[in-house]
Amino acid sequence: MTWLLSEGLLATLAIAIPLSAHAGILDKFFHLQEEPVATQIEIVSESATDMPLLAALQNPNPMGARGGAEVLVEDNVLVSTGPVGADVMAEQKTYSGEIRVYTVREGDSLSQVAEMFDVTTNTIMWANDLNRASDIQPGDSLVILPVAGVRHVVKSGDTISTIGKKYEAEAEEILAFNQMFEDERLVVGATLIIPGGAIQAPVRAGVRAQPVSVSGAVAASTGFSHPAPGSIKTQGIHGYNAVDLAAGAGTAIRAAAAGEVIVSKSSGWNGGYGRYIVIRHASGAQTLYAHLSSNAVRVGNYVSQGEVIGGMGNTGRSTGSHLHFEVRGGRNPF
Repeated sequence: MTWLLSEGLLATLAIAIPLSAHAGILDKFFHLQEEPVATQIEIVSESATDMPLLAALQNPNPMGARGGAEVLVEDNVLVSTGPVGADVMAEQKTYSGEIRVYTVREGDSLSQVAEMFDVTTNTIMWANDLNRASDIQPGDSLVILPVAGVRHVVKSGDTISTIGKKYEAEAEEILAFNQMFEDERLVVGATLIIPGGAIQAPVRAGVRAQPVSVSGAVAASTGFSHPAPGSIKTQGIHGYNAVDLAAGAGTAIRAAAAGEVIVSKSSGWNGGYGRYIVIRHASGAQTLYAHLSSNAVRVGNYVSQGEVIGGMGNTGRSTGSHLHFEVRGGRNPF
């Protein structure tokens, strides 16, 4: 009986206790249960808040850059220089248009390589004489040329044929590069890229080409010696900072400065260059020697200034024996 009264009293007292007091008393009984729960909730909250979220790379392709010696021509006036697009022009500030060599890796496709360097698949195919995009194999070395050519604003009466003749470019290459069909109508005001195109300097009546004469001061300031002594300059700066120097077939072509041979193409069309050589110099500049009849050096060779590297020729897109000499990343003194 005493036990029942005590049990009833306890029950009555429990009901009569205010909620605030009830919480305080019960907290002593259930402290061990509540604490782990509170701690667990707190931990989950912190990890959810502090967990770093996955984010896309801001620059997934640090090598992507599109350079080249493109000039915009409108009514025979040079309007602007640089690659297409404001974003690409910004990239060009840190890119001198150097020629690069890429070794194909397992799983690479031509389109992936083109995207990596921000050029078209056609640009790579032309530069490496590839007939199909599937022709590349792991271990192959691909020459990656920046897109060099001319940008032309279409005018009334223009056709692909007349534009090609104006810049000495192939109509098929113009169509392919601009992803156009042969019978597609040109839109006046549209801009076309003419791959490999060059602006021809007007020839004045009675004026003949003269042997190249470069002062010792100019040569010293650039660090380049003459690549074809005794030749005649038949065309001034055109294309990608290039000059044309003409002489007989087989005339010795010499390295304009000491450096490493990074490209030596001894056969093929090669985007119009024909047989050509590229030398990388300690200054970071590159010199290119195109339309050769023969190559005397191989990739990886180190050459000294004035060393014979090949013979003058008429290979690729050429209308006579001459040297197409480019300077990339430096001044062309010739």
